Amino acid sequence: DMATSPLSGMLSGLLSDPMGGIKTVLLAGLSVTPTPEAIRFILGFWAVALLLEYLPGKIETGPETLTGHVPRYKDNAVLHCIVYTILFYVGSNLGPLGWYDFGIIYDTFTGSVAFLNLFGLMFCVFLTYKGLNFPSTEDCGSSGSITKDYLWGTELYPRLPCPGLPYGLDLKRFINCRFSMTYWQLAGLSFCYRSYTLHDNTLDYGLMFSAVSQYLYLFKFFLWEMGYMRSIDIIVDRAGFEIQWGCLVWVPAVYTLHSRFLVQHPSGLSFLAAAALFVLSMTGVVLNYLADRERDVFRASGGKCKVWGRRPKYITAEYEVIDRKTGETSMKKSLLLASGFWGVARHFQYFFELTAAWSWCLLANPFQNGVIPLFYCVFLTYLLIDRAERDSKKCRLKYGKYYDDYCNLVPYKILPGIY
Repeated sequence: DMATSPLSGMLSGLLSDPMGGIKTVLLAGLSVTPTPEAIRFILGFWAVALLLEYLPGKIETGPETLTGHVPRYKDNAVLHCIVYTILFYVGSNLGPLGWYDFGIIYDTFTGSVAFLNLFGLMFCVFLTYKGLNFPSTEDCGSSGSITKDYLWGTELYPRLPCPGLPYGLDLKRFINCRFSMTYWQLAGLSFCYRSYTLHDNTLDYGLMFSAVSQYLYLFKFFLWEMGYMRSIDIIVDRAGFEIQWGCLVWVPAVYTLHSRFLVQHPSGLSFLAAAALFVLSMTGVVLNYLADRERDVFRASGGKCKVWGRRPKYITAEYEVIDRKTGETSMKKSLLLASGFWGVARHFQYFFELTAAWSWCLLANPFQNGVIPLFYCVFLTYLLIDRAERDSKKCRLKYGKYYDDYCNLVPYKILPGIY
């Protein structure tokens, strides 16, 4: 069975008929095209997300860049999450309006990804041009290679003027959070409903618990969205193909794979087995949130708080900020926390995130369904290890000897004693 034994199935097919196998793969890829229903759905999805940008919220700021720019955001992420979920339910056949089937994300999935792929490729051309010709801030410029500019990006904080939004529409936040994370969050619920209707109104416990856990994980993400806006994805990675196409296409396609797979291939897990994995996943979600929250409170208090009942250890790191207009430099300070979760490892929160991710993929029962449902957690493991490495390089470049002192206090990157 190609679904549960994809590697051996593809290998035997290619060996027996190499040209036929290649032709089949190419034709299958070319057959995935945008559909009118999928295009309408994605455009409607974006339109609702854009309207919800006008929800009220406290004004927050991101870290000051090396050019002295301080990005500002309206923090209305939780309200966005709650209102979007209600609207998605109300508009479906399960709600009073009945405009569409609640399984619409599954039904339009292939057409949606095809449309998002084409749009994403063109959108990144626009971002490249914008960053070179009319950037929103001075954190921009060319690498000297048009290919690298397209892939890596030419601008750190691209925004577009938008009536009623005083700081404009932040394109990175809109794509990375308000579309990508919301789509992923609702997809699990939509897939679970479609599975229920396809299999004679039988509930797949593996898919149900996976969908609920991922929904709560992403609710936690929106609760912590301002923390994300201060993370490496936003403050280091420019808005180019790698990030924006990734959030437009890769996240909807790959981060939902283990859930989408179960619609056609039920997990077969018992209620107790699925519930046990759900508890494990939620343990990872809660601890991940507590770790992020611990650092946020520490930063907000300027280090004047207790961490795990004690005064925290930290490094006061100094770094230079350059005013591009005058060429003058000034010194700034940051506090590097070395207590609590952040004293165990420099990115111990990644271990909790991986605990949740591997739990979701195990809820797809790879022992029965093969290796395909494991793709997401394997990819995320690689991604977070790479992110921890890039963050170390970024911090060492920014803080110099202060970061070396910090690493002496917290020598491990993700898991103490291992990495």
